[in-house]
Amino acid sequence: MKYKTYSWKNWIVTAILAILSFSCKSSKVVLEGKVDEKLTTKAIIKNHYKNQLEFKTISGKLKIEYNDGSSVQTVSVSLRLEKDNAIWISAPLGVVKALVTPKRVTFYNKLQNEYFDGDFNYFSELLGTDLDFDKLQNLLLGQALFDLRTEKYVSIPLQEYYELKPKIMGSLFKTLFLIEPKNFKIATQQLSQPWNKRLLEIYYKSYQKKDKMVFPEVIQITAIDIDQTTNIAIQFRSIELNRALNFPYKIPKGYEEIVLK
Repeated sequence: MKYKTYSWKNWIVTAILAILSFSCKSSKVVLEGKVDEKLTTKAIIKNHYKNQLEFKTISGKLKIEYNDGSSVQTVSVSLRLEKDNAIWISAPLGVVKALVTPKRVTFYNKLQNEYFDGDFNYFSELLGTDLDFDKLQNLLLGQALFDLRTEKYVSIPLQEYYELKPKIMGSLFKTLFLIEPKNFKIATQQLSQPWNKRLLEIYYKSYQKKDKMVFPEVIQITAIDIDQTTNIAIQFRSIELNRALNFPYKIPKGYEEIVLK
């Protein structure tokens, strides 16, 4: 069997974050809350988790714009998500299809007759921290990537946001969170490795309300790897909540396996 090798930049951004990031098309929520300089770090974190989303499934369509400085691509895909269990993506005519579960990351490309089928270990090694289904789901829903309740943080009231940083920064990476004051959703998440000149920033440009819940509307992802910058914009075109969904997925026979290194 032949194997192919792909750079971390192309696949960690496009295959994981780009195909999974989403927002919800409904009434727009303008976040005009006022920062309370007296609010404690504990209260900020408590309010963030108080506003977690409660749903069973999400289905809809995404518009994804990708720009790595040398190529620009725009694609529309279908999304099906079952909370805590599965994220399914399909391009028109099923040319590219992906399925992510708590134990599995897999996708295939009919145009190239190739597929990837593995777990989160590869992506965890690239980021220098454990990456799993829950972290990805939290990121996509406007929740903090890491559980803010398991570590001590310090907060700084800014003009429009609360800034949160760990009291003790990790040895492998640095994190930063900006939380908006109206719904206490994430405004920006940053994961960086300054010594390796790597930065991943997730910026939630706007939120909106669907069935009394506040979802991301537009997400901007910027990934920097030394001198290479990749930008991805994601917007949801339509959405339905709590439909009964299935997740059809089967790797076609005879496809070539992708080995990510």
